Amino acid sequence: MHRFFKAFWILLFILIQSATAQDSLVYESGGVLIYEQAAYDVYHYDLDLKINPADSTISGEVVVHADIVHPTDVIVLDLDPRFEIESIRDLLKEENSKLHFTRSDESKRVRIYFPHTRQPGEQFGIAVNYHGKPMVAANPPWDGGFVWDQTPSGDPWIGVACQTIGAWVWWPNKDHPSDKPDSVSLNFTLPENLEVASNGRFRGTSDAGDGWKTWHWFSSSPISNYNITLNAAPYETISETYESVSGDKMEITFWVLPEYYEEGKELFPQFPEQMRFLEEILGPYPFRADKYGVAHAPYLGMEHQSIIAYGANFRDGTLFGRSAEFDDLHQHELAHEWWGNMVTAWDWRDFWIHEGFGTYMQALYAEHQGGEEAYHEMMHVLRQRITSGQEVAPREFMTTVEVYGSGRGGDIYFKGAAFLHTLRYVMGDELFFKSLRRFAYPTEELEFVTDGSQVRFATTDDYLTLVNDLTGEDYSWLFEIYLRRAELPVLSKTRTCDTLILEWNTVDDLPFPMPVEIFADGERKVLTPKEGKMVLRIPYEADIEIDPDEWILKAMGN
Repeated sequence: MHRFFKAFWILLFILIQSATAQDSLVYESGGVLIYEQAAYDVYHYDLDLKINPADSTISGEVVVHADIVHPTDVIVLDLDPRFEIESIRDLLKEENSKLHFTRSDESKRVRIYFPHTRQPGEQFGIAVNYHGKPMVAANPPWDGGFVWDQTPSGDPWIGVACQTIGAWVWWPNKDHPSDKPDSVSLNFTLPENLEVASNGRFRGTSDAGDGWKTWHWFSSSPISNYNITLNAAPYETISETYESVSGDKMEITFWVLPEYYEEGKELFPQFPEQMRFLEEILGPYPFRADKYGVAHAPYLGMEHQSIIAYGANFRDGTLFGRSAEFDDLHQHELAHEWWGNMVTAWDWRDFWIHEGFGTYMQALYAEHQGGEEAYHEMMHVLRQRITSGQEVAPREFMTTVEVYGSGRGGDIYFKGAAFLHTLRYVMGDELFFKSLRRFAYPTEELEFVTDGSQVRFATTDDYLTLVNDLTGEDYSWLFEIYLRRAELPVLSKTRTCDTLILEWNTVDDLPFPMPVEIFADGERKVLTPKEGKMVLRIPYEADIEIDPDEWILKAMGN
């Protein structure tokens, strides 16, 4: 009996510790989706918020419209506990009846209780009224939150960067990358001397009285919560009408501080040039039903859908510590309109699809402008930044903290891009570039769609399936080594009087039939592994260069 009670108390302690761990406040996004959030699917958010730069506060109402997909009498929204919730109302009941809710200072989760079990197929609409001071971003965009800054003339300069921690730090929502609303209404009230740039299409302004004005925006395509944003300052605009490769016309607009208007005019021509390049490779810009906007921001940058944040100080080549003949910060954020905003990882474990593909677009643009030499120079720089501390695409569910922790954060950019570089070598240009376009748009018909159905979720295995279908080969070995494992394959070299032996060594002795190009005696040869080894008869005094163009991501052994 004594052992029973001892075991009972140990088990109880473990359960309490587990519950405490689940409820402790961690500023992150995603992870395992709990039932109370899996039970519903959001189709529309309506944000009606007053943003006060004088005291750094937010107040107002967020309405959540959703479909019930599993029976439940309780749902969970996420909101930073530093905000006070005034009320939560059921908009589909008579007199907008108030709903009971519970929350704590140790959790972002707000549990909202319905009087009766809601059934699959039903809908609900709830309005959350709240106020408070949002978290201030310590180092945006990496350490996220709200950004309260000033222009050189002393006017407010406001932005948001919350990808790494989630939009729950400033408005209530279902914080998980797998649930995008189909559309979002954005109504932001600020001092009338400012201009507000946000997602989607501008719907005008209205007078809010006493020196305040409300800007109305509407995003017509599915959008990730962290991409919902506002940018406020006494902006001036630079704009032109752009004709997409699809034939659609849309506005490209740059919201820039007045003090930097001339610098903005000088930079602006790069926007349509970079847009055209990406459209020709990947297919039409996905959000041409709304616009393409760039907002001058008080931090480096962020890929907010249809209104990216730009803060690279109007200088080319700011991203990777090397000279580039183009504004690579802008090109990176623009690339996310395809990789991240249209094609989205439904769990953070596949976040390399956003960042690896996005980063590789800078190498392709360098090649477009400067040829093969510029491309290989860029790839050399990216490879130098790889840490290989963790696998790039783990199989378990991940939060943003888990993805960016333990050295994985940089690798999802740089190892992800280097993997695509090696995949290009294996597939050849024709099939590789076709894989990029069909991963962005699975069919030619989708390239002409602007109703939101062009937006989709994808995984690492989806891309593997596409590559296999296009090539008629099984490239599981390549994806396994580079994306699922941390350690790089090691290429060992042995030289005798008349023989060169190359051998691949991998973690757990996984198969790796990677062909290796060598330059020997003035000619190029390709060696194909047999049981991991490649043998070439060649005089000892002959000069040999292995993988002369550095196509293969690898480590060299003795």
